[in-house]
Amino acid sequence: MLANKTSRREFLFRSAAGTLALAGGTVLTPPAAGAEASPSVSQKPNIIFILVDDLGWAELGCYGNRFNETPHLDALAADGVRFTDAYASAPVCSPTRASIMTGQYPARVGITDYLRGDDPKYLSPDFITLPEVLREQGYRTALIGKWHLMGDYKLRKGDPHLHGFDEVICSETAYIGAGSYFHPYKFMPEVQAKEPNEYLTDRLNAEAVDFIERHKNRPFFLYLSHYAPHTRLVGKEPLVAKYKAKPGAGQKQNNPLLAAMLESIDEGVGKITDTLIRLGLADNTAVVFMSDNGGELNVTSNAPLRGGKSQLYEGGIRVPLIIRWPARAGRGLVCREPVGSTDLYPTFIEMAGGRCSPKQICDGESFLPLLRGQGSLKRPALFWHYPLDQPHFLGGRSSSAVRAGDFKLIDFFQDNRVELYNLREDLGETADLSQRRPDKAKELREILKQWKSSL
Repeated sequence: MLANKTSRREFLFRSAAGTLALAGGTVLTPPAAGAEASPSVSQKPNIIFILVDDLGWAELGCYGNRFNETPHLDALAADGVRFTDAYASAPVCSPTRASIMTGQYPARVGITDYLRGDDPKYLSPDFITLPEVLREQGYRTALIGKWHLMGDYKLRKGDPHLHGFDEVICSETAYIGAGSYFHPYKFMPEVQAKEPNEYLTDRLNAEAVDFIERHKNRPFFLYLSHYAPHTRLVGKEPLVAKYKAKPGAGQKQNNPLLAAMLESIDEGVGKITDTLIRLGLADNTAVVFMSDNGGELNVTSNAPLRGGKSQLYEGGIRVPLIIRWPARAGRGLVCREPVGSTDLYPTFIEMAGGRCSPKQICDGESFLPLLRGQGSLKRPALFWHYPLDQPHFLGGRSSSAVRAGDFKLIDFFQDNRVELYNLREDLGETADLSQRRPDKAKELREILKQWKSSL
């Protein structure tokens, strides 16, 4: 009998055929008696979107990390599609979240920086948001966890209930800046604990499982939005102690606190996957995992990428993206096509059998064919616009950026200076080519200028 928890050294791979295979090659077939049949692939798929906060590109085992332990996410990647060149639409959280909800670049939405506690900005209900479209397709929709698409929560103008969510569970009702990971939760004091010394990540994972169980007989869209591992870092003490005892602990990219928080997130992925298998939903459920921006440089390193949160270098915007959907996606695929958070909107809608509304511009492009290892996207470039009144406290500067093919240009507003990099040859952005390739720099700067003019 297979244990509920995956061995640290033997990652559990679940195939679309319903078999369970260990990394060593042993194949186990679960007993058929009493098992619920998987839904027909002709039915609308369930969509579970797991978004984590400030998790860098290089923090997962399947992306090369050897300190953090993420067996369930590694298994998800081995049984699905792992994207190497996935991007958040901003180097901070609120703009990226707006891009996911609307399919539009943050500059078009009008939210280009994270929303402070006294910020009057919010995501207007005038936008046709992702859960609204999916609800029209017959989906039960839920947000569990972080929203952060309004600044002043007393105004309640950008409340997630106004954006198509049937259920909003354990989502902040006050500004989240100070962080709060053990009950009582400062930014949602009305939430009662369900167990002693409750840890927020565990609570969100449990609520996700409960939602799946309650809606197993109809299509659902679950947006599980973790507050972790956003600083301040607070992990469960036994896990923190475990990582403090590991060789290499304390080095820049080996942060025991971050590792402990990430393990709690990973455990939740395992519980969700196990629940889908138990309910016979695994084959026809798309499980998507992504981060909203890169890791903070004061708690980790995003090496081999340069920079981190608040910066338009790769460390601030390139993020992990994993999608497992056995009924329609390949298994064990690695996709190197650049995709962005704006692309999730049309991709999820196409998964559900719908179409983006002609009443709203969609900057994203569905990458559904990429999940089967087919084709490439048609767009010529990806764009970022990150204007700041003053430098970000984590080091970010007011700038825009464009990636076209292998080349990326960053345009810094303050000193009217550009930097140009060839990402295929120089992933760490160490060699500025703007002086050696003035033709390419001019070309990309013009593309960037035309894009900004179009907005």
